[in-house]
Amino acid sequence: MALLPRSNNDEYRGVVASAWFLALSGVLTIIPGLIHYGLPDGGSGVIAHIDLSTGADTIIAIFAWYGAMQIPFGVLILTIALRYRPLVPLTLALLMVMQGLSAFTGWVWKGAGGRHPPEHYASLLFLGLGALFLVLSLREGKASVTAPTGQPAIP
Repeated sequence: MALLPRSNNDEYRGVVASAWFLALSGVLTIIPGLIHYGLPDGGSGVIAHIDLSTGADTIIAIFAWYGAMQIPFGVLILTIALRYRPLVPLTLALLMVMQGLSAFTGWVWKGAGGRHPPEHYASLLFLGLGALFLVLSLREGKASVTAPTGQPAIP
């Protein structure tokens, strides 16, 4: 058994742009993960402008923990977008749920005292774009391209 089973991209019938949007979403999940995990303050002070005068150790640890989750999750999203495209609609739908909950929490329920870090705006943007690409992923796109080896090509 291999770590990654054979690609099933030839079974994906949606618009290819949705898979590429999902790939971009994967990259845009990995990058903040690296920032949250790698920066000394996890980006909590220098990016989100959170007051670190009290509870800094806890805040920084939470940012690093979140970054540690974002990195492999982004790799999974990227893997689905590039190798297992029949899962693109499901993944986009789940990302919309995640971003919707994040937007609701940040803007309505448990806001950050009127301040909004970049992720709050990104969540709103993703909801609009995610809905568009989810619909496109469920529509019939161009016929799949197969490589000469019999393996599906990644357009």
